[in-house]
Amino acid sequence: MPSSPHKAPASVCDSVDRPRPFLEHLNELRTCVIRCAVAWAACALAMVPLCPWIVRWLQAPLEAAGQDPAALVRVFEIDAGMTFIIQVMLWGGTVLSLPLLLFFIARFVFPGLRPVERRWVGGVLGVGGLFLLLGVAVGYRYVLPVAFEVLVDVIQWLGLGMGPLRLNAYTKIVLQTVLAFGLAFELPLTLVILGWMGVLPSRLLRDKRRHAIVAIFFIAMLLTPPDAVSMLAMALPMCLIYEFCILLVRLRELGRLGRPRAAARG
Repeated sequence: MPSSPHKAPASVCDSVDRPRPFLEHLNELRTCVIRCAVAWAACALAMVPLCPWIVRWLQAPLEAAGQDPAALVRVFEIDAGMTFIIQVMLWGGTVLSLPLLLFFIARFVFPGLRPVERRWVGGVLGVGGLFLLLGVAVGYRYVLPVAFEVLVDVIQWLGLGMGPLRLNAYTKIVLQTVLAFGLAFELPLTLVILGWMGVLPSRLLRDKRRHAIVAIFFIAMLLTPPDAVSMLAMALPMCLIYEFCILLVRLRELGRLGRPRAAARG
């Protein structure tokens, strides 16, 4: 039977999603891993000249709390400086290379996804990155100075003197707090995505509200510095955001119910 001269051309997705042998996929995976490793190593090395600036960045919340970071933050081991540089390379290199890592992983994964799935993944990564940066900014700019001020006031109220702080311990507190707030701000995005996919309906979110509040306060207690102000600064906004997520999921459910009725009337 002769083929029709008006045969539709193959779509871009069809050409991209053509079946490939296992060895070709394995070779692409190896290329993706090598590119990710090279990108991470380059970004980790790029963090070394920035270490003096990072020290000042870490000390800024303590200074905002009315303390002198140059007098408080000290090192007690001769290799403390090298240890700090290695920590900066590990953490900073990962954060700096994250966009490149996601890009290389997306190049490997996207050809196997449908266009609608690609848009979903791209949108989730973009919005998730913004929420992460917003959480880090809130934790660094507003929570850390208040937390340090409260902790110092408690020490003074007890009539104790505060000695020098180890650089490694102080760095851990700052990074733990900002990363905790960054991850906490991913909660609404995760709940909304699962709700829109139908995994977590709004009724289930409402029924489990008390459990969710307890879990939020428990996680805030674990992730924030050991003071009530930091815990409440994370837990209370997360509880409000949880309620907002329930509203968004419910609106999505009402929209799904409205489409079949409109189609039936049409």
